[in-house]
Amino acid sequence: MAKTDSTGSTWRYRWAHRQNVRRVSTYRGAETAWRRRDDELRRLRVLAADFHGSAAAGGGLPLELATDEVVLWALPAVQLVEVRHTTVLPAPDLTVAPPAGPLRPRRPDGVRVTDAGMAVITSRRLVLLGGRGRRDWAYGRMTGLAHDPASPVTLIQVLDRRRTSGLLLPTDAAPDFRFKLTLAFADAIEQRAAVLDQLDELIAEHAQLKPFRPAVNTPGQARLWSFVPGGRRTVAVAAALALLVPAALIESDPSDPTGSPEVAVAATPSASPALIPPAAPVLTRSIPPAKPTKSPRPSPSTTRAPRCGAPENPLGYDFCGGSRIRRPATEVCDWFDCVPQFWSGRGYLVQCRDGSVSLAGGGPKACGEHGGVRQTITK
Repeated sequence: MAKTDSTGSTWRYRWAHRQNVRRVSTYRGAETAWRRRDDELRRLRVLAADFHGSAAAGGGLPLELATDEVVLWALPAVQLVEVRHTTVLPAPDLTVAPPAGPLRPRRPDGVRVTDAGMAVITSRRLVLLGGRGRRDWAYGRMTGLAHDPASPVTLIQVLDRRRTSGLLLPTDAAPDFRFKLTLAFADAIEQRAAVLDQLDELIAEHAQLKPFRPAVNTPGQARLWSFVPGGRRTVAVAAALALLVPAALIESDPSDPTGSPEVAVAATPSASPALIPPAAPVLTRSIPPAKPTKSPRPSPSTTRAPRCGAPENPLGYDFCGGSRIRRPATEVCDWFDCVPQFWSGRGYLVQCRDGSVSLAGGGPKACGEHGGVRQTITK
């Protein structure tokens, strides 16, 4: 026996159940992404408070430390890189926000590898113990510092060196290395408290972005236009066409497509053939036959049978490749798992690696909190 609501409508119950399942799935995906970033921010806050080195940590390293210098962290298997052309880097700052997306293991154009070895972060400097010698970057002489947002490369400029150099790091260790280098630089200029305050502010701002559990849809909220592709807008357009088409047909008078005036013929008895005078010849102008018009070619259907892995939807959206969707239908989130603040995106529809859908395709931060962009949604 089919399950119905209080009105006895089975389709209303199915609509409410389907809407609730989609909303809960979207909420869980957003909550998982939010909790992942919250855990990362709190981990950095604990690390910033407890990050302290010791002179004993550099006991086994071929490195002479100053009297008040301590080793904070050592990272093996890094590469020394140099920039081939002249560049000006921004001044070092204390930005500690975690990266929005994963880094790609590649070397930027114009950067060449010259050595490899171990990177050591101390309270006074960054040191590379390479196979060809040692390279030092003293915090007090740094004039520029830049972290590549797409690759694990950190470039440094100092006063006593003409060419810009830096380190190519392992992809998985690059975020922690950059954060600890920021903490060491903050200690050198006595700004550790500023880093802690910045992390506290980021945690407070992120707490306000926590997604709320969606309200439960009831069968009484179902409307007939929910089953029409395009929803209420499609119904409104169809109603307008239903009113305009009859009016246009009446105005064009389709009962007489030729437009020739009617001729009234008097009902008089026919005259005898002998009394009818011969009719004068009538000059007529020959009219060339009209050229046959080509029948319009039927437009291909907008729906594809194979969706190439896309969820079932009446909108015609798929992963098969086609036109990018920059103005999606208003009910797109009823068929796809949209990311939080979906409508604030300024791009085209893309699917993130965690399965959610974003409208920020083509931007540098598309799917930043959802593992990056997997593929483009087309129509």
